[in-house]
Amino acid sequence: MRLPAISIASTPVCIPQDTLPIRQSRCLVVTQTTFPSISNSARLWASSQSIPRLNPLHPPLVHKRIVSLETPAVHHHNHQRTLIMQRREHQRYHQVWRKPFYGSSSERDEYRKELLEHLKRQMEEKCISLKLHVASKVKEAENLREVDRLALSGERELRIQHSKAMTAYRDENKRLMEQSWRDRALTRSQETLKEREMLCLNPINWNGTLK
Repeated sequence: MRLPAISIASTPVCIPQDTLPIRQSRCLVVTQTTFPSISNSARLWASSQSIPRLNPLHPPLVHKRIVSLETPAVHHHNHQRTLIMQRREHQRYHQVWRKPFYGSSSERDEYRKELLEHLKRQMEEKCISLKLHVASKVKEAENLREVDRLALSGERELRIQHSKAMTAYRDENKRLMEQSWRDRALTRSQETLKEREMLCLNPINWNGTLK
């Protein structure tokens, strides 16, 4: 399938030749270059849509891909696409600072209004972030205080339990010692009574245990 062709008019180029005494100038004519009409650069520049990049080895409206299909029209389209994107970026970059310096009074007032609104929004966002930061710090401090309180109460409970255990251990040791003392005194008194009874029956103390 052949693409329709567009022609670019030839441009004469004049090269002065001062060294030649006979001819004052020498004119060269550029050969006409024909490109198939793939895309209109003016229409692409006016539209705000993105421009697709074409594959030189696979032009549009061609189903089979071969090397011989690499035409200057696709390269021309890609070159025009690059220029249009550069122009758009240049215009977008310069439109930012054109209003406050070279715009009308209404545009300058609108720019100042937008700038003030932007500054107010930044201040509000910073204030909100600062409040959230302070709230998070307060919550963290409360959590740390609660953890500290629980740790102190746990240590106090452990000390109370340890004190109760030591008190019970002391009381039990005291009871066992007093019981041992009573048992020892009772045993000694019983032995004394037994020896006295034996002395009454046999006044001679052969063993020498009685005083």
